[in-house]
Amino acid sequence: MMHEDGPTHPALHDIPALVEFAVVARWEHVTRAATELGLPQPTLSRRIARLERVVGVPLFARHGRRLELTRAGRALATIVDRALAELEQGVAEVTRSVDPHAGTVALAFLNTMGIAVVPRLLRQFRTTHPGVAFQLVQDGHDAVLSRLRNREVDLCLTSPLPREPDLAVRTLHRQPLRLTAPEDHPLTDRPDAELAAAAGEQFVGFKPGYGMRTITEDWCRRAGFTPRLAFEGEDVATVRGLVAAGLGVALLPATARPAPGTVELAVTDLPVSRTIGLAWLSRRELPPPAREFHAFLSEHGAALVAAAIDDTVDDMTVDTSDAGS
Repeated sequence: MMHEDGPTHPALHDIPALVEFAVVARWEHVTRAATELGLPQPTLSRRIARLERVVGVPLFARHGRRLELTRAGRALATIVDRALAELEQGVAEVTRSVDPHAGTVALAFLNTMGIAVVPRLLRQFRTTHPGVAFQLVQDGHDAVLSRLRNREVDLCLTSPLPREPDLAVRTLHRQPLRLTAPEDHPLTDRPDAELAAAAGEQFVGFKPGYGMRTITEDWCRRAGFTPRLAFEGEDVATVRGLVAAGLGVALLPATARPAPGTVELAVTDLPVSRTIGLAWLSRRELPPPAREFHAFLSEHGAALVAAAIDDTVDDMTVDTSDAGS
């Protein structure tokens, strides 16, 4: 039985004796067990006898130098072996967690980044760190930052970058946004438009907590108006589909080929874009594996993120998992 102040059974205050018992139980021979443990045989015999007194039952039947486990001894040996195996595994995991070449990095990121950005980053990083494992979390902007603040993850890939005193950030890429409108919309008479020209339009946007919701409201505010959100979605594909259905306009990442029924207009009055980057707790020392990955992203992340987005820009027209952008 375990209390908050620690174990209450006296046997649990002498873990070395339990380890020695496990070796004796495996050999059922004191001399051989003493040799393995590097102990004098009389010393080991006294320790096993003391353990039996503490436990309160005989653990071995003695036949000269040969021992035979009693029923209670077999039961205890099974329990001790299992506990020692779990303890060994736990110690190994803790040791690996601080090994920069064999630990685990907890990484949170927006859903769209799971399509190509994160796979490219991990693949490139693991060419030099093949032993590092990753615990991955995909979610919306507010949710991934919440996990970061709660220390559930080491690093966070998100957009927009947070401005908080306890969070440090590094910009990796600025992705252009386009004013996306139905193909028969009056704004589509030209290949570009001022964002201010959309002040009277209904917008299709994202629910609160998603990065693109904040980004859209911020750019519209800079253009001098507050967007009227007629519909709120959770992913880019849904928003594009609602735009194609004529239900409004939207600010969305640029694509090489607009979705059917939509036109993407370059914005001329403002440098409309979203900033993708890395965030981490400024006052927390990163574990060695996360520190290695952070250094890798600092050196190579910008080029890799840009390449991943360029390579998959077509796929974003049919992306159904952009809940976090």
